[in-house]
Amino acid sequence: MTQGSSAQPGVIDLLGLLAYAELGSFFRLADDAGLAPSLRTKGQLAGLAATEQQHYQALHRRLAELGVDPEEAMAPFVRPLDGWHERTEPQSWLESLVKTYVGDGIAGDFYRRVAELADADTRALVEDVLAETERAEFVAEQVRAALVEDPRLAGRLSLWARRLVGEALSQAQAVAVDRPQLAALLARDPKVAEREERTGDSGLGDLAAVSRMFASLTEGHAARLSAMGLAE
Repeated sequence: MTQGSSAQPGVIDLLGLLAYAELGSFFRLADDAGLAPSLRTKGQLAGLAATEQQHYQALHRRLAELGVDPEEAMAPFVRPLDGWHERTEPQSWLESLVKTYVGDGIAGDFYRRVAELADADTRALVEDVLAETERAEFVAEQVRAALVEDPRLAGRLSLWARRLVGEALSQAQAVAVDRPQLAALLARDPKVAEREERTGDSGLGDLAAVSRMFASLTEGHAARLSAMGLAE
């Protein structure tokens, strides 16, 4: 990490994690575009991939502005994120779309929760990066259309979605344990965070509080399944 950065280590971890996730999303959406069944769908997915690249560049710039080497900030998250993707390799184009919808939904909830305890500029950037809803709507529409054509897909895709949630939460908890400064940010109460910011105090987060926070991330899962026409 470049010397001289005034940002909290947990915030740097948040931005590095999100930046690498956005870079990975760009490549996956570009791959999905190549496998899409129609020119219209190919074009839409290519556009969504381009948006992910713009998000990545914005996060990259923010890290540089904070005096941090962006690649160095991303490096600790390459292995865990790549490992999660290897363990959840889709077997079809539809499974890939469900993975995008479910995985990005859980991750987005995670990033928003952490950003609530970050500085105002970082919070605004994360919210801007995650504000894009076009992709979620597009993916849900594609899955619903496929289920209309073949309702038998619903059971398999529902099981796949549940597996993705379990794998995502397990990996996120492992990252938090491995990155104690990020865990500290996750476990902080907003009032405590404000007091620490004034006094300059900081401590390692309570992993029990981190676990409770991760458990709460499943709250939106049922709504995401419903949006795709799947049952929990």
